[in-house]
Amino acid sequence: MTVVWAITIDCADARRLAAFWREALGYVESPVPEGFASWEEWLIRWEVPREEWGDGASLVDPEGVRPSISFLKVPEAKVVKNRVHIDIKAGGRDQPQEIRWPKVTAKVESLLKAGATIVREDQVDGVPSHVVMADPEGNEFCVV
Repeated sequence: MTVVWAITIDCADARRLAAFWREALGYVESPVPEGFASWEEWLIRWEVPREEWGDGASLVDPEGVRPSISFLKVPEAKVVKNRVHIDIKAGGRDQPQEIRWPKVTAKVESLLKAGATIVREDQVDGVPSHVVMADPEGNEFCVV
């Protein structure tokens, strides 16, 4: 039996990082929970201190298929390589290289404009395989 799950990303600025990943993945902001007119109403109901209202953000797949992603402000900075990362499958590994790689590079260019940086481009047998990137807070991910 499977369970519902989500990814949570610790960060310094939840709203900024959520905006980046919303653009990167085509996700949307999580809808207001049922029974509430607004997120503000929900925060007040659960007695979240006003100074913490910007400490979290949440995104969902607009098709309702893929896992949701939450962003949580934490006091400590990222200091080492993350052990889990997201792969953005822009190119399609089943495609010929001449079709696949332009799709990868186009996605990389759009992510650079959104605030990502390139960490490195990896090759297999001298052929470009994927691009390792970092989001605006340094979390690594790959574009394949």
